[in-house]
Amino acid sequence: MTEPRGPVDSSRVPRFAGPATFARLPRLDEVAGADVAVVGVPFDGGVSYRPGARFGPAAVREASRLLRPYHPGLDVSPFATQQVADAGDIAVNPFDIGEAIETIQDAAGSLQAEGTRLVTIGGDHTIALPLLRAAATRHGPVAVLHFDAHLDTWDTYFGAEHTHGTPFRRAVEEGIVDTSALSHVGTRGPLYGKQDLTEDEKLGFGIVTSADVYRRGADEVADQLRQRIGDRPLYISIDIDCLDPAHAPGTGTPEAGGLTSRELLEILRGLAGCRLIGADVVEVAPAYDHAEITSVAASHVAYDLISLLALQGKREKTDE
Repeated sequence: MTEPRGPVDSSRVPRFAGPATFARLPRLDEVAGADVAVVGVPFDGGVSYRPGARFGPAAVREASRLLRPYHPGLDVSPFATQQVADAGDIAVNPFDIGEAIETIQDAAGSLQAEGTRLVTIGGDHTIALPLLRAAATRHGPVAVLHFDAHLDTWDTYFGAEHTHGTPFRRAVEEGIVDTSALSHVGTRGPLYGKQDLTEDEKLGFGIVTSADVYRRGADEVADQLRQRIGDRPLYISIDIDCLDPAHAPGTGTPEAGGLTSRELLEILRGLAGCRLIGADVVEVAPAYDHAEITSVAASHVAYDLISLLALQGKREKTDE
């Protein structure tokens, strides 16, 4: 087996020099194949408030320069046990949401054709729908763990069925998610009415609010989520606005009272052992960021997701 090609050696090339691939990893076209591909989707045509998430992938890559190859919290070297590569960005039509969704689905399907798992950096949350379609094509209906301040299960905005507030309703309607294993984490803030919660429950989602995380703690919440997910194939979708604006000011629809970056990372680490098959981190809008706070948080979240995939890969090889 060929040893994975890892990040550029920071003792030889300063972190602030060279191309800004994610974590300074090789590009996908520089390796024979990849177990995990980090891919950007610079699309924000589905936002309802602040635009700017189209610049998220570039900002997260830039903020990832300081990531290091060993994860002590999970005791794994995610770039040494699997080949991780940066697949660049999916070029989507910024003026046509329908075409953009089709492009993302096709590109994600192609990238996964040889068994590569994707960690996708958005872009707005509209992109979750085509990514879930691609995941379901390969794995069947998937469990979904959705970190967000908002439900994203509304029906339409201004009559539009595909926006960043509707992807998970569409996913349920299309039968591409396992409705016995759907969870929101970090929700908070005002809603349009109580019916938002009633309709969301009918779709199959369980809710862990940001207040629940504060009162119960990350370990208890992670344990609850693991029990709900079981051994189902799991897709994790993370809107960075699940974090409080103190931890993620650079986002399109900020809400007070959110998770800390530490709570989010600890919940993710508590999911080690789940059968993760893909993930996304979305809604980083760098124009509203300060000192890269949001981009740094998002880059660490992506790193933890890659580390969870490394642990999953090791388990699968052991089981063979």
